[in-house]
Amino acid sequence: MNPPSEVAAPPAPAGLPSLPEVHRSVTVPNAGGFLRKLFAFMGPGYLVAVGYMDPGNWATSLAGGSAFGYTLLAVALTSSLMAILLQALCVRIGVSTGRDLAQLCRERFPKVVAYPLWLFAEIAICATDLAELIGTAIALELLFGIPLLYGVFLTAFDAFLILWLQNKGVRWLEALIFGFIVLIVGCFGIQIVLSDPDWAAVLNGYIPAVSIVTNQTQLYIAMGILGATVMPHNLYLHTAVVQSRSWNLDEAGKREAIKFATIDSTLALTLALLINSAILITAAATFHASGNTEVAEIGEAYQLLTPLLGAGIAATAFGVALLLCGLNATVTATLAGQVVMEGFLRFRLPPVLRRLVTRLIAIIPAVIVTWMYGASGTAQLLILSQVILSIQLPFAVIPLMLFAQDRNRMGVFTAPAWQLALGWATAAVIVGLNMKLLFDAAFGD
Repeated sequence: MNPPSEVAAPPAPAGLPSLPEVHRSVTVPNAGGFLRKLFAFMGPGYLVAVGYMDPGNWATSLAGGSAFGYTLLAVALTSSLMAILLQALCVRIGVSTGRDLAQLCRERFPKVVAYPLWLFAEIAICATDLAELIGTAIALELLFGIPLLYGVFLTAFDAFLILWLQNKGVRWLEALIFGFIVLIVGCFGIQIVLSDPDWAAVLNGYIPAVSIVTNQTQLYIAMGILGATVMPHNLYLHTAVVQSRSWNLDEAGKREAIKFATIDSTLALTLALLINSAILITAAATFHASGNTEVAEIGEAYQLLTPLLGAGIAATAFGVALLLCGLNATVTATLAGQVVMEGFLRFRLPPVLRRLVTRLIAIIPAVIVTWMYGASGTAQLLILSQVILSIQLPFAVIPLMLFAQDRNRMGVFTAPAWQLALGWATAAVIVGLNMKLLFDAAFGD
C-alpha cells in the first residue's frame, strides 16, 4: 500500500484558508478498497486526540484516582463520548463548508461577539500551553534531574521542534504523533500490569455515581477532567486540519470524506480514552488502594510508583509517557493557535513566532508559581488550568452547534436530528456543570 503523496494545494474555495501550508496537501485515492481510503484520511484525528491526553489530564486523573478510586472513570467515559460527538460535528462542518470554526465565527457574528470569542479561545490555548509547559518541565526533572524552574525555561525551545516538523509536511507530523501515542500506550500497559487493578471495581467505575455532582471536591476534579478531555481549542483545530485532505469537492466526495474522517477521529479518541483511563486506574490501584489518597502532584506519583509497585521500570515508563504527552500536545496547541488567530483576525504570524509568544505568556505564571511554591504549586496550577478550559468550553461548543444546524451554510450536510439533540444536550450539561462549579466556588463552604 503506497502512502498518500503530498501535492501542491489548489486555491481554497472561499478565501485563504487557515494552515495554508497543509490545506488539501494529502491526496485521497479515487480507487481502492476501504482500508486504502481510510489510511488516506487517518492522521488529523490523532493530531486532535493528543490534546485529550496532555499533562493536564494527568493532574486531574491522578487527583481523581488517588482520592476517589475508580469513581471518576464514569466522567472520563462520558467526557470522551462528548468529545467523539463534538469532533464528528467538527469534521462535518470543516468538510462541508471548506471553512474552519474561527473563520465561520468571524463571518457570521458581529465584531462585538466575534472578538470576545477570539479572546476566550486564546485564553483556552494559553491554559492548555500552561499545562503542557508544566508537565514537560516535570518530566525533564524526573527523568534527567533538571531543576523544575530551569525546565520551565527550556520548554520554550520546543518552538523549533514545531518549525522542523511543519517543514517536513503534515504526513510526517502525523506519523511522529502516532508513533509517540503508540509509545505512550506501551508505557501505560506496563503500569497497568504492575498495578494489578481490581477489574470488577474498574468496570463499576464507568457507571455514574450521584456523589460526582453532590460532592464539591469530586465535582471540581470532574470539571477538570471534562476540561482536559473536551478541549475548546481542539474544536477549532479539527475543522481546519481535516481540510488537509484533497477529497473530491462534489457531494459524493464530501460524504465520503465525512465518513472516513469521522472514523479516524473516533478511533483516535477511543485510544485517548484508554490512555486517560489507564492514568486514573493506575492512580486508583496504586495510591488509593494503599491509603495514599492525596496524590495530586505528578512528581509525588513518580516517586511513589517504585516502592509501591516494586519495579523501577514503572516510574521510568511514567516519566517517559509524561514527556511524550507534553511534546505531543505542544504540536496541536501551536496549530490551534494559528487557526484561531488566522481565522478570527485574518492575521498571520510565522508558526515559530506564534509558538514563542504563546509559550512566553504561559511561562510567566509557571515561573512565579514554581519559584514561590515549588512542585505543590504547579500541581494546583495544572488542575486549575483544566478547570479554566472547562469554563471556556461553552464559548466554542455553542457556536459549533449553531453552525452544525445552519442549513444555509451546511445544506444537505446539516447534522442529523439525533446528533443535534445529543450535541445540544452536551452543551447544556457543560453549561450546567460550569454554573454549579462557579456557584459552589462563590457561595460554598
